[in-house]
Amino acid sequence: MRILVINSGSSSLKFSIYEAASSSPGVEPTSLLEGELSGIGGEHVALRVKGSAVARGSDQSSLPHVRTPADAARYILDLTTSPDMPTIDAIGYRVVHPGAKLIGHQRVTPEVLQELEQAIHFAPLHDPVVIGVMRAAMERFPRLKHYTCFDTEFHRTMPEEASIYAIPQTVRDAGVRRYGFHGLSCESVLHQLRRRAAELPRRMVIAHLGSGCSVTAVRDGRSVDTSMGLTPDGGLVMGTRPGDLDPGLVLYLMRQQTGASSDAASAAVEALLNHSSGMVALSGLENNMITVRQAAAEGNADAVLALKVFTRCIKKTIGGYAWLLGGLDAIVFTGGIGEHDEATRSESLAGLVSFNIRVDAERNADKSNEMRGVEASDGKTAILIVPAQEELMIAMHVARMVNAAT
Repeated sequence: MRILVINSGSSSLKFSIYEAASSSPGVEPTSLLEGELSGIGGEHVALRVKGSAVARGSDQSSLPHVRTPADAARYILDLTTSPDMPTIDAIGYRVVHPGAKLIGHQRVTPEVLQELEQAIHFAPLHDPVVIGVMRAAMERFPRLKHYTCFDTEFHRTMPEEASIYAIPQTVRDAGVRRYGFHGLSCESVLHQLRRRAAELPRRMVIAHLGSGCSVTAVRDGRSVDTSMGLTPDGGLVMGTRPGDLDPGLVLYLMRQQTGASSDAASAAVEALLNHSSGMVALSGLENNMITVRQAAAEGNADAVLALKVFTRCIKKTIGGYAWLLGGLDAIVFTGGIGEHDEATRSESLAGLVSFNIRVDAERNADKSNEMRGVEASDGKTAILIVPAQEELMIAMHVARMVNAAT
């Protein structure tokens, strides 16, 4: 069975093809192809493709005909179903927010799509894109099996005291609670750690740091708290999102939309909080950690401040979860920044020697893409870099669901 996995973000679209053994559901799927379209919505959309299903890497730095998520979806469907590609049996999609009613990864039906449409306001950066991709793929390939995997599912193990908001019951009854996100990434971290050792670290935090950022507290392999809440806007300062805010600040921003209708005011504030806040607001630069680091090294005071705010948020959140868990056996960094920016890792954990948290500078500077430890030899808390493998987890869930249905 060959599974196409589509992982759509706000400005990128990752895609993979996996081979899964129908007769051996416990066997990990094998990657045949991995690719990414990046820069969607900008002037330069780039393509990267690699894997055993292609004779050679197929990178392109400019695709002028790909401008919108819909363009990207059509392009990926054309590419992955061309005659020289493996035949696809099922498609799996990463969905950031399923809304209040959908529980568990599941097959996509018209009813599921309708529920997802009603949940768009929970994740306006992500869900509209993937819903559009799903509709395009289902229209084009109606006989294939289509499955959705929810980024919130991993966090359903959080206790009620972690997920509840202190707001009236009538609002909570409408599904307003802390859902948490980056669940597929967290799940992939645990999957890789289980392959590495017989037992998981009992108390750990997983810092998924990329354009979107979160920290999750994990005890005995289960999520017990996480920094994101009802939407992916909360928690840490992120690339274009502000993280946690005083609720009164949001009301203040709404009141500043003088003369605008309530819908227009909501749209303006939503755009400000999703696209114009976070690191880009503090630094005045593009949403790119390499650019911000370079500017800071050249003495750009705004970039320096942005980095201080960013790593301070990470340190505060990890510290809070360490107290909540009664200590830490492991700290895991994943996501684009978590995996590749050594300075963020070292700055986030600086000054913690008294807690036996020590980063080995030489190991931390290693540019390997493999899972590895970067703690100093005399540190008592493991510090791990684990690549996010969301697409693999989606392929595993899809294979399980397909096998269960046959």
